[in-house]
Amino acid sequence: MPKTSARLLSLLSLLQVRRDWSGADLATRLDVSPRTVRRDVDRLRELGYPIAAAKGPDGGYRLGAGSELPPLLFDDDQAVALAAALQTAVVGGGGLEEAALRALNTVRQVMPSRLRRRVDMFQVTAIEEPRAAVGVDVLTALSAAIHAREVLRFDYADGDVPRRAEPHHLVTRRGRWYLVAWDLDRDDWRVFRVDRISPRIPTGPRFTARELPGGDVSAFVTSRFQGSDGAGGWPCRGEVILHAPLSAVAPFARDGVVEELGPDRCRLTLGAWSWPGLAAAFGAFDADVEVVGPPELKAAFGSLARRYAAAAGGTP
Repeated sequence: MPKTSARLLSLLSLLQVRRDWSGADLATRLDVSPRTVRRDVDRLRELGYPIAAAKGPDGGYRLGAGSELPPLLFDDDQAVALAAALQTAVVGGGGLEEAALRALNTVRQVMPSRLRRRVDMFQVTAIEEPRAAVGVDVLTALSAAIHAREVLRFDYADGDVPRRAEPHHLVTRRGRWYLVAWDLDRDDWRVFRVDRISPRIPTGPRFTARELPGGDVSAFVTSRFQGSDGAGGWPCRGEVILHAPLSAVAPFARDGVVEELGPDRCRLTLGAWSWPGLAAAFGAFDADVEVVGPPELKAAFGSLARRYAAAAGGTP
């Protein structure tokens, strides 16, 4: 029996690695006869594993999806990676902490001691501001609507009127969940915070997916948070020459472009929400500044100069 149990685990591991196996290939890998493979497949089916058989000269087997989740088999690296991902979810926010913690405890409990020690060494500390929780049921409802391409009807925290949108992508950014959707009432793309969404059941009719501006959801969401229309880039961009070495500027330039002009001078291009905000960002480098352009940036420096002079005790 121990030998049979070990062979069943080996067979299950092979079925999880590759989509399709012929009976002959499995028999060769396990060093048994095709008849033994058929018997072992029947035993796994009795244990709840949905294994489909294909007809043909060699016969074929495939591990499919069933109505319930059967026990799974992971190799060492997969088990540690799964535990690490779950621990990241536990401390990373987003509303899945409780479910992730229960899953982590379940996985850790059945691990052999050698793997448990590796997992216990992986400790994550999240330094995040408090986030509003998102229920698993809400995430499931949004994911289902995206997959089925069905119009989503929902209440949103910023008003009393129900919203209608074509959901396209569910994304995470800095510990929050967001829904990228085409707002049918505003006739435009929107990025909704999921913790403010209360889905209405049932969903609406099916829709044909629209093309997201730029085609890249990551770039689209980033540009929306930068205040642009989704095509990419900050709404305000400017260029200056800083009297500071490149080594002192580059580590703090964020998504800016830095070009060395000499041992103590460099050119820096940055973007921001507004021209005063952009001027303040350049001023944060504590170096003399020469404005290259555009004129709006130079005007913003003048405005900030007057404001700062007043704050220092001068005349507004």
